[in-house]
Amino acid sequence: MKACRRVLCRNLYVLFISLFLFAQPLWAQETSEDAAQTTEAADAGSGDGIPADAAVISKGKEIFDGNCAQCHSVHEKVVGPALKNVYERKDVAWLTNFIKYPQKVIDSGDAYAQALFKEYKQIMPNHDFLSDEDIMSILAYVKDETVKGPAVAETPASSTGGDVAADQNAVDPNLLLAVIAGLVLLLVILLIAMVMLIAMLTRYLKQKEDLSEEDKEFISQRFQLKNLLQSQGFIGVVSFVFLAVVLKATVDGLFSIGVQQGYAPEQPIPFSHKLHAGYYEIDCKYCHTGVEKSKNANIPSANICMNCHNTIRTTSPNIQKIYAAIENDEPIQWVRVHNLPDLAYFNHSQHVKVAGLECEQCHGDVKEMEVVQQFSLLTMGWCIDCHRKTEVNTEGNAYYDKLVELHSKNSKDPMTVEDIGGLECAKCHY
Repeated sequence: MKACRRVLCRNLYVLFISLFLFAQPLWAQETSEDAAQTTEAADAGSGDGIPADAAVISKGKEIFDGNCAQCHSVHEKVVGPALKNVYERKDVAWLTNFIKYPQKVIDSGDAYAQALFKEYKQIMPNHDFLSDEDIMSILAYVKDETVKGPAVAETPASSTGGDVAADQNAVDPNLLLAVIAGLVLLLVILLIAMVMLIAMLTRYLKQKEDLSEEDKEFISQRFQLKNLLQSQGFIGVVSFVFLAVVLKATVDGLFSIGVQQGYAPEQPIPFSHKLHAGYYEIDCKYCHTGVEKSKNANIPSANICMNCHNTIRTTSPNIQKIYAAIENDEPIQWVRVHNLPDLAYFNHSQHVKVAGLECEQCHGDVKEMEVVQQFSLLTMGWCIDCHRKTEVNTEGNAYYDKLVELHSKNSKDPMTVEDIGGLECAKCHY
């Protein structure tokens, strides 16, 4: 009986294993089909018309950072409401109209828009310069961030990672001081050894009996500092070193005339770029509005400050200076930091919009500057050196096709700004 029971259990076990192995491929296939359907559904969107293409999301992030991030975040309130699931609160057409013309929508009596105005007590500026496609890309970015959820703060690495590598590459000031001290100590030891060696040789020579009177007089002479200081050789060496130092200081001073590297003037209102551009990550283009479309980057007006400070730190004495400037209809007397001579022409839009240069390449890491200062030399030589080294980004720009073709026939090196006339006098002097 027990033997039959064991045989029955063994057969049932074998049958169960066989069924499992047979069903596994079908289950895997079904799971893959479900995953593919889920992916297709995600790619197609949820019927709201908001695209999920990575390129569109990337473009939306760029536009959002430049125009929206100063007042909005996806997952938390800033100056304005959090934008999580905003596409579910209102349809795309309403959102597009509101983003472009918020005042108009509020004045129309729209209940939702008026509720927002009542809660936040301010009106978003018009964004009618954005196209419908731009706004759709912003919504694509917001939807993507909504699905991802809020970012989880990472635990700082203890003793591993890139920070350690950076620390290893940095020069320890204490180590450098120790090396200098070691070299000085080594020179002192060598000097002492030479003095001892001279003394030993002198004693040895004095014991010799076949020395001439002249040799005995030379060996017996004593070192006198006065004679050394009055010698022609010493005076000549000191004079040469002195004249060389004076000449170098004079030449350096002449070359530094008009160079204001490190210039950090005191402003009428203390403005921390480290706080605004660094901690709050306000994009440079939000305040310096002309950087992509004008010769000048524009010093921001008080109205731009008021986009945030009509509700943030309104009682601060420094913010009150902004209110006073607006009430008196007088501009804030900001002190210009970066000054070019009148004979030099520089166009911000040409470098930022066309060439695609980042602000940090010329202005340094501004988001780490408590008081902004001139980072680069901004001299003619500095500009020429940049034009000689900077490669022209010709990809996707048919304007350069013929130039690239002609350049490739005569040179194997990449085409730089110098090759397209970047060193011609009339480019910068007019």
